[in-house]
Amino acid sequence: MVTEIKLGLCNPPEPISLYVNQGEIDGESFVWYKFNISQEKKIPIPQRALTGYLSELRLTTKEFKGKDNLKLDIVVSADELYVARTGIETIFAKSFLLAASLVQDFSKPLIIVANAGDENTVFCNLYDAATKTKIYREWSKHLDWATIIRDIQSLLGATLNSIPEPPLTPPKLSVVPQSVHPQDLRVKNIRTLLDYPLDLVREWLQFQDVDRPSLLDISQINELIKTMCLAWAAGKCDHPNHAESLYQKLVVDAVASGADELTAINGWMQQLQTAKAGAV
Repeated sequence: MVTEIKLGLCNPPEPISLYVNQGEIDGESFVWYKFNISQEKKIPIPQRALTGYLSELRLTTKEFKGKDNLKLDIVVSADELYVARTGIETIFAKSFLLAASLVQDFSKPLIIVANAGDENTVFCNLYDAATKTKIYREWSKHLDWATIIRDIQSLLGATLNSIPEPPLTPPKLSVVPQSVHPQDLRVKNIRTLLDYPLDLVREWLQFQDVDRPSLLDISQINELIKTMCLAWAAGKCDHPNHAESLYQKLVVDAVASGADELTAINGWMQQLQTAKAGAV
């Protein structure tokens, strides 16, 4: 889609971050907000809905009060590029994923609505932007959230080229490189998901005569990740070989087929927990 480029003064072409939370500032209620980092100030957003094209769904690790927390980033292409961030275990994240799992064509715009619930709870409603029809799926305690995320990501990958870019969005290859090496970030994200002790990772690295994963070859990093995963699985199933065989199938083989590794590991963890609960 060809868009008009407006010349003159403008804001930098950076994503607008939206944070989901219910609150009130100076008598003004909000369900999501922007955050001014330099002033450490929340900026309420009066509008409860965002219309655009869902372009990406990703899991991100962020540090809060000394602990790493797993977040769901909902990336929306609209008049600008927006990133709505919420905790992976929040009602907002799960109600969004539930509705988005019914969408088969992400080349069409959607309306994401944030609705206040009891206390600090925020729900998400999803609508077809063209028909204004609400997209609804029944809640079930047996839902496999990792599979839902993986399926949505797969559909997004298939339709990515048909989603129009917002004006002034920088080319994807021109973003500033991350200061953290991808393999270091990979290990950090998985360690956070597993809640695996950092000291044990450091000890493992010392045995390899390195101080960070990126100094290892890929096979050694894969072995470190497997070690962390199987340590998490210890005691969660009656047969250790079962956990390892499922890891090969649901993680190693799935990633080799193009699945997101963090999502695959999360699915493997849920599978073991479900099997353990069923055996009790």
